[in-house]
Amino acid sequence: MTPATPELVAARRAVSVMFLANGIAFASWAARIPAVRERLALSDGSLGLALVGTTAGAMVAFRAAGPLVARYGSRRITRVAAALLCAALPLPALAPTFGGLVVALVGLGAANGLMDVAMNAQAVEVERRFGRPILSAFHGMFSLGGLVGASAGAGAAALDLPPSLHLALVAALLAAGSALAGRAQVADTAGAEQPAATTGRRSTRLLLLGVIALCSSVGEGAMADWSAVYLRSELATTASVAAIGYAAYSLAMLAGRFSGDRLAHRLGAGAVLRIAGLVVAGGLGAALAINLPLAMMLGFACVGTGLALVVPLVFRAGAGAPGVSPGQALATLATLATMSYGGFLAGPPLIGFIADRLGLRVGLAVIVPLALVIAGLAPLVGGRDRRIVRSRS
Repeated sequence: MTPATPELVAARRAVSVMFLANGIAFASWAARIPAVRERLALSDGSLGLALVGTTAGAMVAFRAAGPLVARYGSRRITRVAAALLCAALPLPALAPTFGGLVVALVGLGAANGLMDVAMNAQAVEVERRFGRPILSAFHGMFSLGGLVGASAGAGAAALDLPPSLHLALVAALLAAGSALAGRAQVADTAGAEQPAATTGRRSTRLLLLGVIALCSSVGEGAMADWSAVYLRSELATTASVAAIGYAAYSLAMLAGRFSGDRLAHRLGAGAVLRIAGLVVAGGLGAALAINLPLAMMLGFACVGTGLALVVPLVFRAGAGAPGVSPGQALATLATLATMSYGGFLAGPPLIGFIADRLGLRVGLAVIVPLALVIAGLAPLVGGRDRRIVRSRS
């Protein structure tokens, strides 16, 4: 394998910074939602309605991202989207009314959605030029950013730092870092053909890859909203012990993403995805059967380890496969991002709906068959001999 050039190594670092910045921004806002809610005196229902604005903005951006990246290139759009995200980050904390908050969240969601597709397109291009799997590590940087942003947000809240000041400081730092890193990204698809709809066999494969991403994201959303609740309400742990459940999941996901590329290179993408699905199903299924705090924490860690590997493998299979044109890759990324995001949003309400009728234990058990679906569809992402093919440039 030809050693990577210094320029390509620099591009990899630049994309890593973009994923890190996106994770920090997302988690920083999430950590200050309670303070914004208190300042505007919002009820649970009002807050939930306002947060729909983030979803709406992201969905619109997913539709627009493909054509924009095809016309201007992922390098330029990633830099622009990062700047827009930083500009939008403090706005929800400055909103004077409920309506202003909704508008601010639509803008924040749109900037985040645009950056999501663009930076993944850039990541796929850098991986293609490297000639070996590195996409999972980029997603690991997002997870690391989430931990950094959440920790910093907790510290800011403990110091009683106003959310507007906290988010403005974070935005300024991220804007400077992403602007510097953006210069080292690779030029890719500017002037490429516009993304076109897929038909026939490729369309079916794309739909099934989307199903994998959706199943994974349902599990991710469920862990984010229900893991601590399960330990606290169903197993009567203390609040501090309950928090360890989500921490175990998050740390396991971080470790899984940083080891995922190595595993895919050694075992093949299909084998890794199959193992990931079985780890989630077996680990969580056993934990729910035992139903003790320590067992559940280990089960949540299994979910994090397995789900960490899914989305990077799916994105690579859809957009990074040999013979996929730039336009097709962009359309694929936008479609997969939409289905993945939809699963993340649908997961918590689905679990809650089932929990209201059959109990939270049964609700969390829904993740088990979804993980088996992931394992069953694993051949779609490639076999043992699958390799990344370098693009000609």
